[in-house]
Amino acid sequence: MTSTPSLSRRRVVVVGGGPAAHRLVDSLLARDGGRTVELVVVSEEPHLPYDRVALTRRLDDPADSLVLEPTSHWAESSVVLRRRTRAVSLDTAAKSVTLADGERLPYDQLVLATGSSAPVPAIPGSEHVRVYRTIDDVDALRAEVAALTERLGRAPRAVVAGGGLLGLEAAGGLQRLGAESTVVHSGSWLMSAQLDEGAGQALGRLITAQHITLELGTRPRALTVQHGAVVGVALTNAQKLPADLVVFAIGIAPRDELARDAGLELGPRGGVAVDSGCRSSDPDVFAIGEVASVDGRCVGLVAPANAMAETLADRLLGGAAEFTTVDDATKLKLSGVEVAAFGDAMATGEGALEIVYADPARGLYQKIVVSDDARTLLGGMFVGDASPYSSLRPLVGRTLDAEPAAYLSAAGAEPPAGDGLPDDALICSCNNVTAGTVRSAVRGDGPGDGHAAGCTELGALKTCTRAGTQCGSCVPLVKKILETELEKSGVSVSRALCEHFPLSRQELFDSVRVLELSSFDEIVARFGTGRGCDICKPVVASVLASQRGEYVLDAGRGTLQDTNDRALANMQKDGTYSVVPRIPGGEITPEKLGVIARVATDYKLYTKITGGQRIDLFGARLEQLPEIWKQLVDAGFESGQAYGKSLRTVKSCVGSTWCRFGVQDSVGMAVQLELRYRGLRAPHKFKLGVSGCARECAEARSKDVGVIATDKGWNLYVGGNGGFQPAHAQLLASDLDDETLIRYIDRYLMYYIRTADRLQRTARWMDDLDGGLDHVREVVVEDSLGLADELEAAMATHVDGYEDEWAATLADPDRLRRFRSFVNAPDEGDPTLARVEERGQLRPATDAERAAGTALPGGATAGTVLLAGTRIPVGRPTDQPSAFRPEETA
Repeated sequence: MTSTPSLSRRRVVVVGGGPAAHRLVDSLLARDGGRTVELVVVSEEPHLPYDRVALTRRLDDPADSLVLEPTSHWAESSVVLRRRTRAVSLDTAAKSVTLADGERLPYDQLVLATGSSAPVPAIPGSEHVRVYRTIDDVDALRAEVAALTERLGRAPRAVVAGGGLLGLEAAGGLQRLGAESTVVHSGSWLMSAQLDEGAGQALGRLITAQHITLELGTRPRALTVQHGAVVGVALTNAQKLPADLVVFAIGIAPRDELARDAGLELGPRGGVAVDSGCRSSDPDVFAIGEVASVDGRCVGLVAPANAMAETLADRLLGGAAEFTTVDDATKLKLSGVEVAAFGDAMATGEGALEIVYADPARGLYQKIVVSDDARTLLGGMFVGDASPYSSLRPLVGRTLDAEPAAYLSAAGAEPPAGDGLPDDALICSCNNVTAGTVRSAVRGDGPGDGHAAGCTELGALKTCTRAGTQCGSCVPLVKKILETELEKSGVSVSRALCEHFPLSRQELFDSVRVLELSSFDEIVARFGTGRGCDICKPVVASVLASQRGEYVLDAGRGTLQDTNDRALANMQKDGTYSVVPRIPGGEITPEKLGVIARVATDYKLYTKITGGQRIDLFGARLEQLPEIWKQLVDAGFESGQAYGKSLRTVKSCVGSTWCRFGVQDSVGMAVQLELRYRGLRAPHKFKLGVSGCARECAEARSKDVGVIATDKGWNLYVGGNGGFQPAHAQLLASDLDDETLIRYIDRYLMYYIRTADRLQRTARWMDDLDGGLDHVREVVVEDSLGLADELEAAMATHVDGYEDEWAATLADPDRLRRFRSFVNAPDEGDPTLARVEERGQLRPATDAERAAGTALPGGATAGTVLLAGTRIPVGRPTDQPSAFRPEETA
């Protein structure tokens, strides 16, 4: 039987009914409307085209069809979808495709969108292996887990071969269904094809925390089968694992059998070889998606498949579009863990520098790759916290507005404000949507349908621009652009803290205060949903600390804190901690200096005078912190809280006590202010400065609160910041006496704490206030809101209830149990590492230092850097230039 094409339209036959085919049909209809092209789509599966990236959703919810929108295409008169139909052969000379039932489909042009299959190696027992590739595969796994649970009377033991994207998704999904999952991966770390070792180790820690067992550096060699059922898996390392279910997810193999049998040119690793127009070696046969080999490479990602479909749609209608690059950026949630990579994430380019933050204790790894001048963004990699991905990915190849480390959110950095993306920056790679397109859609001045009235809701904006409608990773950035454009138009937008709390930080602060709530569980039960996240948990911890003044790690609050707060110390890049005793106003006695010197000598700590007139002691291990602080507390020191979002320092000059120009006692005032506001938790860290005269030796106007002496009293400045976005403080009030000065600072700080957004510095907070400095003056000086007494009373409660956190820790044996050593605490005797001591820590020796004999003993042939306690080799093979440069890590 032969189907005859329409005489008035060209027939384009598409073999394959997956996402690439759906996008091609969608694009052709949008361009042509069925006027010149008749489409026949042949699909083996019974389902409408669906989102294969989201298979885990189907595993969790069998009612989720995953169907790709719009579905109205399949009702168009110019489109025929043939489901449950398989193409078995291709005759390029006759220009026809033969189906499994013998029917021949003639074509004018043919598109191969056959995708890929899940390979299973030919090992003993492989006929019992399951795969994770289609909806039917997922439904079968779900049914099998349920049947095994009922038959065995226990949780089935599932072994998943493959530690890549699909393997981890499968393992996590099976675990949620009640199975006990083990992942077997041939690489030394998870996702070894996409992640470097540091990121892979961080990911491994997060996966094992979910009770998923990992077997790395090995692979299955045989399945053990008894009475027709799987009972175990033998590995290549001679280990044997008990198993009731075995799933292979070890990669993809392009479905190129039709092209191969028809004699079309294939890629070196399989797949249909195509040019920049997606054309194969036959001029009337094209290939898109995972089956297409571009420059010898098949890519199993959504964005390239969509880009190929758009290119081909243009070509089929007489255009000259080209598919020239493969965007292999990925941002996925694997078993509830954020993983993202983009650009030159492996830093393979010449001169590429890597800025890395790693914290194995939290399962965090963030890396930004920049050019050798540290200005141009080349790529990035994130595990555990991928929040910078959305903003950074569109900036690849562009000059960053700030220091690269400013974008490492896990290290506590504050992302630069006002870093709006240029209009041509690509924010949605799946659908090739730029920032300018989204902005135009919000304003209503963009081309095409759906823009006339403006898209002012996120759902409508996604529909009319297609941004965020596929993998969804760009949705936060789309939402940010939407809010910015609405604000420019004077439209109010949601200030929800995160997906778990619809309230803003200010609303949450006030609600907790009024209801006198005291725990995260109470707060989330009253105002939120779920179990919280890395956004809302630290905010709640800060709110409780600001209001209640209780020990920050008690009553379950420790789990809400960031790493530094949990250790009551700042973690450094080598996994050790810094000790920063408070030195109010920079004033210290010789006896206390002697104590610091003895502690630094006894524990071999590196010492440095800070810009805030304190002495930092670097290099302490976790278990040493209580011992060190015992000596310091006994000598009268207390915590400087360099680890907290709280008061850091009050810097001062010597003032009228010693300086011939000083007109007020700046040291005395600085000491008074630091002792008053010590331990005060806030949305972000804040600093004060007190200068004894207008010469400004304490640089008070670069501080959040600056005090400058006059011959009549004090001038009060507010809203200054250092850091990545320096801002000068602005004059709030002049010639104040001591009592009035302190009263105004009380009001200012407490008003900031109550109303600022999370991680918002005072300068940005004042920028966002309606009325800015004038509004602050009205509230603080004129008491326009009638809050002065309340704000002062709140500060008095803090002052009266202050307790040094380290003194409280040392007094309680239960609290001291938190301070236990890492199992991989730094070992001075590592024989595999040639090292040099530099400013108190060890770094890899250069070739010249090794040759000169100045390095410590060791014979490493590749550079190694200590990152947050984990020793991670980052070198190349010995015949390649070293990838490590000491100045490249943050």
